[in-house]
Amino acid sequence: MFINFSDIPGHHNLFLDYIYEFHNVKDFYSTDFRNKDSYADHFRAVTKEQNPLLFKLPELILDQYTSNQPSSKTQKNITLLKEPKTLAVFTGQQLGILGGPLYTIYKTITTIKLAQYLNERFDEFNFVPVFWLEGDDHDFDEVNSITIINEENNLIKLTYEDSLPEGEFRGSVGELTFTSGINTLLDELQKNLRKTEFTDALILELRDIYKEGKTFKESFRQLIFNYFDQYGLILFDPQQNEIKKLLKPIFHEELLNYRLHSEKLILRSAALEETYHAQVKVRPINLFMNYENGRYAIEPVDEHFRLKHKRVKFTQEELLKFISDSPEIFSPNVILRPICQDYLFPTAFYVGGPSEISYFSQVLPLYEDFQIPQPIIYPRSAATLIEKGVQTVFDKYQLTLNDFFLNADKIAEKVISRLSEKDFDTDFAAAQTEIENVIEGLKQNLLSLDKTIYDAADRYKQKIVSTLMELKGKTNEAQKRKYETTLRQTTKTSLAVFPNANLQERELNYFYFANKYGKDFIKLLFEELAINKFEHQVINL
Repeated sequence: MFINFSDIPGHHNLFLDYIYEFHNVKDFYSTDFRNKDSYADHFRAVTKEQNPLLFKLPELILDQYTSNQPSSKTQKNITLLKEPKTLAVFTGQQLGILGGPLYTIYKTITTIKLAQYLNERFDEFNFVPVFWLEGDDHDFDEVNSITIINEENNLIKLTYEDSLPEGEFRGSVGELTFTSGINTLLDELQKNLRKTEFTDALILELRDIYKEGKTFKESFRQLIFNYFDQYGLILFDPQQNEIKKLLKPIFHEELLNYRLHSEKLILRSAALEETYHAQVKVRPINLFMNYENGRYAIEPVDEHFRLKHKRVKFTQEELLKFISDSPEIFSPNVILRPICQDYLFPTAFYVGGPSEISYFSQVLPLYEDFQIPQPIIYPRSAATLIEKGVQTVFDKYQLTLNDFFLNADKIAEKVISRLSEKDFDTDFAAAQTEIENVIEGLKQNLLSLDKTIYDAADRYKQKIVSTLMELKGKTNEAQKRKYETTLRQTTKTSLAVFPNANLQERELNYFYFANKYGKDFIKLLFEELAINKFEHQVINL
C-alpha cells in the first residue's frame, strides 16, 4: 500500500512539485528523475572526461578499511571506480548515534537498490553505491539521541551525555570520542526495550560497536558496515587527510570567488522564495575551519576574514596558505558539500530526503561555477511499519494510516462515535438548535410586552446553551470511561505509527524494531522497501 505525499502533513510544496509536478521546478534542477529516457545522456555527460582523481581514490578508500575487511562485493565496487564508465550512486548522513532515525536505513537501502537497478539496465556503465560519512558536521544535539517506545508504551528519548558544558564548541562530531556516558546510554536502552529473544544479542553487538574511547565516526561506520557491507556499499570518509588534499582546488576556488558564489546563491534563494522556500540560509563563505578544537564558519570582515564566535582574523593570503599547507583543517558547509562529493566522484544520482531535495535546488549555481555536472536527485524511499497489533486495531475500529496522518487528535472521538449506540454529538447539536429557535420565537412576543425582558433573552439563552454544553462535556467524559480500553488502544496505535505527531521514520530508531524481529530484520526491509513508487509506503510486518 502507498500513500500520496500530499496526503501527509508537513511536506513543503517544493518537494511535492519535485515529486509530482516537475515542470513547476525545472529551473531549479538539472534533470527530471522520472525521465528515464534522459538517464543515458546524463551518464555519458558525467563520464565524458576521465576524472584523474579516480586513479587515487580506490587506494585511499581501501586505506579507510583498516578496521574492517570489506566483502568481495565492496572490494569489487571500489576497484570499479578506476573504470572510466563507473558512476557513483551517493547518499550521506550525519553520524547519528545508533544510526539515528529509521530514515537513515531507508535511504541507504534506496541507494543500494538503485545501483542494482541501474546495473541491470545500463550495460554501458557500472554503478556503485557510496555512503558519505558526514563526520565534519558539528551539530552535536542533532546526533546524540534516539527515540524508542518503552515497555509501558511511552515514547522516550535516550540521550548520550558527554562531560562538556552545554553550548561548548566540540569541533567535528566525527572526531568526538565517547566517554563513559555511552555505557549509560546503552544501559538505558537495555532497561527500556521490551525483553525478547533477540535483546541480549542485540545489546551485546551494540556494546561492541559503541565503546568508551571510540569516536562517533568509528562507531557509526562499524554499524553501517555490519548491516550493509554484504550488499557492496562503499563507506567514504571525507575527513581523511589525503582526501582533503584532493579537495584543495575546491577550497581555493570558494575562498577566492566567494562573493560571486554568494551573489548567485542569494539570487537563487530569492527566486525560490517567490513560490517555495529556501531550505538553507546562504552564508558569505561556504567553508569551515578547525581552530583550537572547534569548527568555525569563515566570515569576511572588511579586508580580512574572521572565524565566527572567535576573536581571530586572517588575510586571504594567510587562509590560502593554510589551505595549501593544511587542507585537513577545512571542511565544506551543507551547500558546498555536494560540490566536493561530485568533484571527487563521477556521480549519477544522489539519494536524499525532502530537505536534501530542497537544498539541492539552491546549489545548482555552484555546480555551474565549478563546472561540475549536477547529479540527478533521487527521492529516498519512505515508509511506515505496521505491526500485527496495530493492524488489528485498524481492522477493529475501521481505521487507516491516513486517519492518523490527517486527524491524529480526532481519532478517539471518531472511534467512540462509531462504537456508541447513540450519536450524542448530533443529539446535543439538535438540542442546541431547538433551544435557540424556541428562545428566538419567544423574543418576538416579549418585545411587545417589555423591551428590557426582550434584551435579556439572549443572556438567558446563552446560560441555557452553556449549561447544555456542560452536560455534553460530562457525557463525553462518561463515554471515555466506558471506552477506556478503546482509548488506550488508539493512543498506543497513534504512538506507534505517528509518534510526536511526526512520521515514524523521523522519530523511531531502527533497533526498536530489530529488538522485536531480530538481526535479519534488515533483510526484510531490504526486500520490502520499494524504490520506484515515489509515495509513502506502508509495510505490514
